[in-house]
Amino acid sequence: MPWSETCPMEERARFVLEAMEGWTSMSELCRQYGISRRIGYKWMARYQAEGLAALEDRRRVRRTQALQTPPEVVAAIIELRQKHPTWGPRKLRSRLFEIAPDVTWPAASTIGVILRREGLSQRRRRKRSRSGAWMGTRTAADAPNRVWTADFKGEFRLGCGQLCYPLTIVDAHTRYVLACHGLPSTSTAGARATFERVFRSFGLPEVIRTDNGAPFSSRALGGLSQLAVWWLRLGIRLERIRPRHPQDNGAHERMHRTLKAEATRPTRMTPQLQQRAFDAFRRVYNEERPHEALGQRPPAHYYLQSERRMPRRLPELHYPEDFQRRRVLRHGQIKWRSHQYFVSETLRRQTVGLRLNQAGWWDLFFGPVHLAQLDEAQGVLKPADRQLKARKGHG
Repeated sequence: MPWSETCPMEERARFVLEAMEGWTSMSELCRQYGISRRIGYKWMARYQAEGLAALEDRRRVRRTQALQTPPEVVAAIIELRQKHPTWGPRKLRSRLFEIAPDVTWPAASTIGVILRREGLSQRRRRKRSRSGAWMGTRTAADAPNRVWTADFKGEFRLGCGQLCYPLTIVDAHTRYVLACHGLPSTSTAGARATFERVFRSFGLPEVIRTDNGAPFSSRALGGLSQLAVWWLRLGIRLERIRPRHPQDNGAHERMHRTLKAEATRPTRMTPQLQQRAFDAFRRVYNEERPHEALGQRPPAHYYLQSERRMPRRLPELHYPEDFQRRRVLRHGQIKWRSHQYFVSETLRRQTVGLRLNQAGWWDLFFGPVHLAQLDEAQGVLKPADRQLKARKGHG
């Protein structure tokens, strides 16, 4: 064991005196004292240079002390963190480089140390993801406006007692928040008015992906709601996540977590004040906040408006020539060969198409959505999802 635990100073003095006498080789002497030759020569050099006092323990000084972060840099980091309390070290560093590219900003790990030292951050235990695999067709969001995601963030009560239901719409490719609008309910009228403003401002997407709740879906055939029917008439395809699986829209849910932290805590007193907070959040999220999936650039750096513009008049759906077309009557039924079949009140005054399949039944469509199968022999209309379940069970 190197040196004696009782008095290291005495041990070092004895070692130096014996070494200077020269009766024992340095290698043998170091072996007897349980130290390396490097340590032995170090203490000999100290004694020859400064005498016996040099054998005392010295205060250990960090060799990296000269690389300590300058106070003005630390102050800038703290100021930006206080302005954006939910931003992590990587986002702060990216934004600081954008603000002052000539400054040598420390690494993200160093910024994390500074935040913890100043009491502005704590180490957070990461939760393991339990997301399941996507079931069904999922369009790749590989370009702006290819896929938009939409959802209602959970409702909360304002200071005046009124409930607020924030409707959010996001471009899945660039994470650009197209809308964040507080509504008094999840009614179709409020949601449609919000989507109409967004369509007129940014154009139309190819796909809108939502959950299975109102007003995006309903219990009608194909799960079609009035909002979904309007989207299909505009040439927008529908995609829905699995029931009770919000992780299928994970990026949107993650944005909601940031929205909750930055725009709803504390909640505002009135709907007008809360909407101002939503608008401020949307501006910062789109134009300032670096996004890790975008190489720490804000969404506005990549988003482009859609070339598909909102039409002045709602276009009719077109079906192939081998389809039979029928108009849904005001009570939701269609006439087919002297019989009436109830389809859905959601589709009243809309045009549906029927195509004969190989089994001799008629497949009923609304645009690209397969709604049901019409069995003339039994005089019944069987929902398409039930036919699918029956086939799976039979297999």
